[in-house]
This record gives sequence, C-alpha cells and structure tokens, in this order.
Amino acid sequence: MRVEIWSDIACPWCYIGKARFEKGLESFAHRTDVEVVHRSFELDPGHAKGEVGPVIDMLAAKLGRSRQEALAMEEQVASHARSEGLGYLVGDRDHGNSFDIHRLLHLAKARGRQGELLSILYRVNFAEERSVYDTRTLVDLAVESGLDEAEAREVLADEGAYADDVRADEREAADLGATGVPFFVLDRRYGVSGGQPAEVFTQALEQAWQGRAITPVGGDGEAGACDADGACEIPQAHTHS
Repeated sequence: MRVEIWSDIACPWCYIGKARFEKGLESFAHRTDVEVVHRSFELDPGHAKGEVGPVIDMLAAKLGRSRQEALAMEEQVASHARSEGLGYLVGDRDHGNSFDIHRLLHLAKARGRQGELLSILYRVNFAEERSVYDTRTLVDLAVESGLDEAEAREVLADEGAYADDVRADEREAADLGATGVPFFVLDRRYGVSGGQPAEVFTQALEQAWQGRAITPVGGDGEAGACDADGACEIPQAHTHS
C-alpha cells in the first residue's frame, strides 16, 4: 500500500502530522508493506525568493493580528508539538520561499533519502535556531541525510532541476481537491486531511487495507492544518499528553 503525503516544511501541522502518522503507522499490523512518499505543496508560493523574515511578523501581517496575538497562536501550536515529543521554538524561526527545499527533497527521493532529509528539515526549522532558507545550511542538511554534497549544490544552483517534479506534485494536489496540508492519500482511493491523532491514522490504514471507505474523522478538534494562504488552524481541544 502506498501513502502519499502532501506537505510544506513551513507548515507546523505537517511537522506534527508526520510524527502522528508515524506513530499510527507503527501500530498498523501491515506497516512493513506500506510505502510512504512525500509530495510537494507550497504554502506561500508567491513569496519572493531570497526574502526571508521572522515567522511571527509574517503571521501577524497575513492574519491581521498583533505580534502578541501571533505569538500566542504559535504557543498553542507549540503545545501540540511538544505533546508529541517534538522540539518547537516559538517565534525564533524564519519564513521564506520553500521551492528550492522542495526541489532538494525530490533529489533526496531519487536517491532514496527523502524521509531522512524531511525529518532533518523539520527538526532544524522548528526546533533549532538555524534557517532552512540558507543555501549553505541546506547543503549541510542534505549531506547529513546521506546525499552527495556536490550533487546537492548542483541541484540548488540549477533553478530548473526537479522544478517540473515540484509543479507536478502541486497540480496533483489541486486535482485531488487539497486546499491545505498535511494531506494524506492512501492508495489513491482514500484521503485524510490535517494532523489527526495517531489512532485515526491507524484506523485509516486498516480501512484502506481492507478496501473500505474511511469514515470522516476529526470532530474531536485534534486535527490542525495549514491552508493554501499559509494560515494554520489551531484545534480548540487538546486531550493528548
């Protein structure tokens, strides 16, 4: 069974959703028969390349909120991340254009290192005081994931490298009706939206394996998502410790 996950490195609910999905997958009896493929989705494709700034300022401007309100929203998301054992620095990360990051992830996919690179990118972006929008940092992270340094540099220097692959992923997301991320597609038959609790992913995997339609889930308020405008929904309920 193949699970495709549309996400963006800038999306905190993609970071959280990845961790929850992996926990759900671990509880799935047929987990060794599941292929996971990560696909590209840009939350802010219109953001000018090279223009990097604090995420709090971006959120305040995009949502029409004060910096204090934006910080409070970040704190709420951080509590969900930390409940999953994830590191999360509130207000201390950059925001920028993620297209080059997606191109590099496609290189990693071609070399069998996509999952490793994505995990590293999430960790650095959300839990460390380093910017993933810096080319030198991206090359270092690519090497950490097992990619060849020279090849990573070559891909980042060539704006056309893997660009068609990124665009193809984004067109597929649109065709499937995805307006936000994370978005999970199981065997191109069933879809799950948002950073659902781990047990929901286990249920979805079991139903997809058995060929039954997935019952809509998420009414408990636990599933967060980021929409195509970059705004991230914050669940009102928080029951997991």
